[in-house]
Amino acid sequence: MGIPEIITYLSAPMQRVMGLVQDSLESDVPLLNMTNRSLLDNLGKRIRPMLSLLCAGACGGIVPDSIQFAAASELLHNATLLHDDVVDGAQQRRGRPTVMSILSGPASVLIGDYWLVKAMQCILDAEHYSERVIRMFAKTLSDLAEGEMLQMEKASRCDTVEEDYLRIIYSKTASLFEAAAMAGAVSAGAPEPLVQSVGDYARAMGIAFQIKDDMFDYSDGGQVGKPVGIDLLEQKITLPLLCALEKVSPEEAGGIRRKVGQIGDHPDLAGEVRTFVWEHGGMEDAGIKLENYIEKAVFCLSALPESTEKTYLAKLARFVGGRDY
Repeated sequence: MGIPEIITYLSAPMQRVMGLVQDSLESDVPLLNMTNRSLLDNLGKRIRPMLSLLCAGACGGIVPDSIQFAAASELLHNATLLHDDVVDGAQQRRGRPTVMSILSGPASVLIGDYWLVKAMQCILDAEHYSERVIRMFAKTLSDLAEGEMLQMEKASRCDTVEEDYLRIIYSKTASLFEAAAMAGAVSAGAPEPLVQSVGDYARAMGIAFQIKDDMFDYSDGGQVGKPVGIDLLEQKITLPLLCALEKVSPEEAGGIRRKVGQIGDHPDLAGEVRTFVWEHGGMEDAGIKLENYIEKAVFCLSALPESTEKTYLAKLARFVGGRDY
């Protein structure tokens, strides 16, 4: 899907980004230093700094500030994961024990705070545009908190509708994609229309990214790198279920929602809900909506001048929609 060639293309600036991330996290507190190094060994796909660098390249070129902002996006992303693990009570992430499960919830929060502060420091250390980019990332942090609280509220009521769902996944996922992309464009001195275009692109791609993740919850396992069924066990109503609910009467939909609300006490009901989703085409319909967001993301790139980075941005969007992990 193009990711290996993008990684190869960005290898030099990405090495600088990850070097900055590593240097930023150095501490003379042994436990903190050891934990940070362990976390650095288990980072994910690094899509956010990749996105930021590609947008900088597509909008004029990668400059030193591009490295600062890309590093900030990776630090902030992982800070939120450390916090999320506490909210979700997660025992594993990417196949390894979480900081929360090894050290404690408070330790995970504190280390997440440390990564967050280092993200802000990377932005403040940039030569240009630091105030504007700080505001972008501050908005993202506000979005993340609001999205998490809205999701908790809706999960307790099991009354999520598609409008709620889209706001939640924008706030929790797409907002950071948007900030990373726009920061990359800003670092390159792009005119405002291009900054907005890459923001629109990244917002659509971020929504698609989360839809794909939510579809994994209803998969049969296979090559998926995350446990299936977790969202349902947490009573989260996501797009595949919302699509299936549209196919039945209000009475039947209400019955399914009540089952979701009872999953906490009766986990076996999750299997019934998953069967309902598959039998009523929820996965197929969610897949169509996912593809629409991918196409919207690619369309938003039409405002950018032709470049290798623009081509890779389109490939990155299609990778997000087609990935199997």
